[in-house]
Amino acid sequence: MASNNSLSTMTKAYAKWAPFYDAVYARILRAGRLEAVRVALEAGRDILEVGVGTGLSLGDYPATHRVVGIDLSKAMLDRAAEKNRNGNLTAVTGLAVMDACRLGFKDQAFDAVVAQYVITLVPDAEGALDEFVRVLKPGGEIVLVNHLGTAGGPIAALEGLVAPLAKKVGWSSEFKLARIAAWAARAGFEVASVKRVAPVGFFTVIRLTDRRAAQEIAA
Repeated sequence: MASNNSLSTMTKAYAKWAPFYDAVYARILRAGRLEAVRVALEAGRDILEVGVGTGLSLGDYPATHRVVGIDLSKAMLDRAAEKNRNGNLTAVTGLAVMDACRLGFKDQAFDAVVAQYVITLVPDAEGALDEFVRVLKPGGEIVLVNHLGTAGGPIAALEGLVAPLAKKVGWSSEFKLARIAAWAARAGFEVASVKRVAPVGFFTVIRLTDRRAAQEIAA
């Protein structure tokens, strides 16, 4: 569970980043954002975006779907709300300030939970994933996008170059895919796909599918 101090620190940091976030990150995060939305759309109509930030992805969802966005930072969320108003984004049904580890939604409310560039920021990543499962409909999917540490090669070299900036926004090379896979195995989820995306494969889109019902039948 995240402490009040760590949440306060994160909130203050993102309040400072909010005015500049789109200018700095829109292009860098675009490939991962579009792939995450594409995967989520296949899971069903009701989608929760955890860590929606300034709402960069909100305009990517078609009107055929229903999207709720949450974020810990009100400053970031205010900018998402502005995009929603100005762009008449009909897919967006709600925006709220909320902690990823304490989601204020009923059980089994969404077909997909999307967390873009969030999971390495959350002090209790497994706790957040457990909350995602609680609000997910049976058979639903969790879609994660993040930078995850690699063992070597050109991506590892890039990690070294951007490490100072990455640390400031919560991208840690110490957070590995194996940690997510271990949680998935315990929770009854399958790592259905892992896809590296631009720039130069620096970010990874992970699709986690609920297999609990199938496992119960098999047992």
